[in-house]
Amino acid sequence: MRVATKSFRVWSYRALTDLHHPGTMMEPVIHQVWWRVTHRLRRTSLLPRRSHSGCAEHISVPASTRSRHIRPTPLVSRIYQPSHLRDVGQDSRVQGEMTCKSQRLMQQAGLIHSSNPGCYYYLPATVRSMEKLVRVIDQEMQGIGGQKLDMPSLCSADLWKVSERWELMGKELFRLKDRHGIDYCLGPTHEEAVTTLVAHQTTLSYRQLPLLLYQITRKFRDEPKPKFGLLRGREFYMKDMYSFDVSEEEAYKTYESVCQAYTQLFTRLGLRCVQVQADTGNIGGKLSHEFQLPADIGEDQLLVCGNCSFSANVETMSSDRTDCPQCKTGTLVESKGIEVGHTFYLGKKYSRAFKAVFTNAQNNPSIAEMGCYGLGVTRILAAAIEVMSTEEGIRWPGLLAPYQVCVLPPKKGSKMDKAAALAEDLVHTLEKALPQLRGEVVLDDRTQMTIGKRLKDASILGYPYVIVVGQGALEETPRFEVTCQEIGEKMFLSKDGLIDLLRKVETV
Repeated sequence: MRVATKSFRVWSYRALTDLHHPGTMMEPVIHQVWWRVTHRLRRTSLLPRRSHSGCAEHISVPASTRSRHIRPTPLVSRIYQPSHLRDVGQDSRVQGEMTCKSQRLMQQAGLIHSSNPGCYYYLPATVRSMEKLVRVIDQEMQGIGGQKLDMPSLCSADLWKVSERWELMGKELFRLKDRHGIDYCLGPTHEEAVTTLVAHQTTLSYRQLPLLLYQITRKFRDEPKPKFGLLRGREFYMKDMYSFDVSEEEAYKTYESVCQAYTQLFTRLGLRCVQVQADTGNIGGKLSHEFQLPADIGEDQLLVCGNCSFSANVETMSSDRTDCPQCKTGTLVESKGIEVGHTFYLGKKYSRAFKAVFTNAQNNPSIAEMGCYGLGVTRILAAAIEVMSTEEGIRWPGLLAPYQVCVLPPKKGSKMDKAAALAEDLVHTLEKALPQLRGEVVLDDRTQMTIGKRLKDASILGYPYVIVVGQGALEETPRFEVTCQEIGEKMFLSKDGLIDLLRKVETV
């Protein structure tokens, strides 16, 4: 068949050459012969068939081959991260630049890499974690009626001058001019932009309110002294939502629903978050609350009552006050926190300035009541690592771990080398038996390294479950060594027991 095909190619080349040679008389004959030959070759699958569109159809590929290309097993050796995990934190110069646990661990684990002061590369594992957090935020925001959009990061100075914040923001605002000398800024927040957007809808009706618009995007603030890694940077990801209501009463209801959604979000993540009274700052408005994760490195000073639910940022009260203003009997205790969320009731500050109006029930124009609500996406990741991790390794909120399970085959050339094939089979078994773990099980295929070194890496990276496939996997009833990183417990389970354990794992 190979010889016949080669002969056909030689013949067809010569025939085509003759066909285009001046004075040839073979053109009608060649057309007939060419049609018959190509038709027969398509019937015998030597040439690709043409679809009805005229395009050549692809030769069929076995299903097993297609599936391997669609969802290959995630391999540790293929994940882009530094190979010297255990050494990054040992450099004294680097250690001096790492001012908190989360920064040291994230850099040591290859989750982030510094670009310039306050700006970082987010490496693939971090992006996976952040995308999961975004999905959780989307679920909670859309659960209360939020609609997602995206606004430009490049904001006109004219808008900021209308709200009188162009000068108020001072040096915190990244300012620039275009080639025409027009002033712009990189948005640290988008009250002006979103209010202008809504104001352009001149037919907005009270029936369309409350309107909750939110985005998750990069923000920029010219921090004088960026520090603590992702906790205080110049470029970061934030969720900012803006609400428009028909009245002050309805605006307060919306405000409360967002606060409840924030509380629900942190509960799902397993983070103990405190809602505290806060100053409105340069955002403005009538009411403000911060959502704080208690932490020793927190930059905010909090006053928390030990008798009731009252808590406040010290900025809103006298720092030497010890009696609770809510229950009157409790004592205020000072603590530190990391701000991961902030809510504001704005009233008509921006809607009046930008003429964001709607038609009320009496068919008259009315100015909308507004609120704005922020969540620090990258700050939540870093703060969670800060409060949950050990000094030696990252511990993630369960929903946010980049991968849920890491499987470790034995070292190549060891006495247990026969168990290597069982490790890969186990990955496929888990993904087949537990659909929520598809794409969540990673195989540490760096079998040139000892189990001990790979276990140390797994602890640093914080996989919630680490499975060692060793001698026990070769027994008549195979057993696997399983470590639950969150509680530090080690157990030996059969395949069925392992599946039962991982069945409880939640993913998003």
